[in-house]
Amino acid sequence: MGFSTARVLDLTTTLPAFDEAAALAAERSRALDESGEPPLAELEALANTGLLSLPFSPSFGGAGLALGEAAARTLPTALRVLGRASLPLGRLYEGHVNAIRLVETYGSIAQRARMADEARQGALFGVWAADENEQGLRIRYADRAFVLEGRKIYCSGAGLILRPVVTARDEADRVRMALPRLPQGERLDLSGWTAQGMRASVTGTVTFTGLKVHDEDMLGEPRDYHREPDFSGGAWRFAAVQVGGMEALFMGLREHLLRAGRGGDPHQSARVAESAIAVETARLWVERAAALFERREADDASLVGYVSLARSAVERAALDLIERVQRSVGLRAFLRPDPIERIARDLATYLRQPGPDRALANGAQWVLSDGGAVFAKRQ
Repeated sequence: MGFSTARVLDLTTTLPAFDEAAALAAERSRALDESGEPPLAELEALANTGLLSLPFSPSFGGAGLALGEAAARTLPTALRVLGRASLPLGRLYEGHVNAIRLVETYGSIAQRARMADEARQGALFGVWAADENEQGLRIRYADRAFVLEGRKIYCSGAGLILRPVVTARDEADRVRMALPRLPQGERLDLSGWTAQGMRASVTGTVTFTGLKVHDEDMLGEPRDYHREPDFSGGAWRFAAVQVGGMEALFMGLREHLLRAGRGGDPHQSARVAESAIAVETARLWVERAAALFERREADDASLVGYVSLARSAVERAALDLIERVQRSVGLRAFLRPDPIERIARDLATYLRQPGPDRALANGAQWVLSDGGAVFAKRQ
């Protein structure tokens, strides 16, 4: 899938451009949820404002939004802005940033240049790592090329993404990363995506059997994908999108109570205050995690530990928020087409990220070992 780009951005014009794309996404979010259609106009807006190439480093025509200082300072807000307007669109853009970060970190100069050029032409990227069974996607060398065998599940942006980063196990059972170019609209099956929320994320199963990739499409070295702290530490990005969804849900609650004249009820007031605390707590956790991780202000174990706690804090705060909003609004919070119903449904679905118990346990073990120094540090 490709879109034409109209202008080049720097970081001084980034957030207004995200606001522009978000306004369109908010306007169309109800219709796309009802139809399950892909957010094509929204992706067109991201392309036309230069936001698809922005995550690349300046040497490849971007503004470095995917990593380092720009990621610490600007990306948390940008992801929240998109998530507030549309969690599915925020999910797709976060995956796009994730893919670019992997290419910037492990890719060759030629790979980075090629994908940066594709992004300028409107290409969307993503990371597909979920396997449908223990066998997983396999990769073997045959006829002077690498050949993929198997499928990936939960592929957000299926049919939209030009060149995903996919993980596959080689003949030595090592995890490799590949950058196959997918024919538009082929090899995908969206019929299994029956989740209650995130319908517009266009998530499905993609079959790779028989698809060839060449040396220039192999990314990094074996086992790079799971290399820490990037593998676990990058979780702050999807948490930032989730915080945006929390903000939208909270504003929906506030507007409902003001419109209904029920804000003076002491029980409602208590829930509003608790909801505001939950949203702000989640935002602060994400912003501190982004700053700590992207600026590398601690050792690797501390970066992973803190981000794991931040991810868990956002999940808990979001679940508490959903409960309070639904209790305050009542039955209307479960009735379509009320936006509160849709946002809560999308947020509850998006919170189901893999390994939540492991993340919480990892965070706890880090705190018990040497986490006190990071908590004591002041920025």
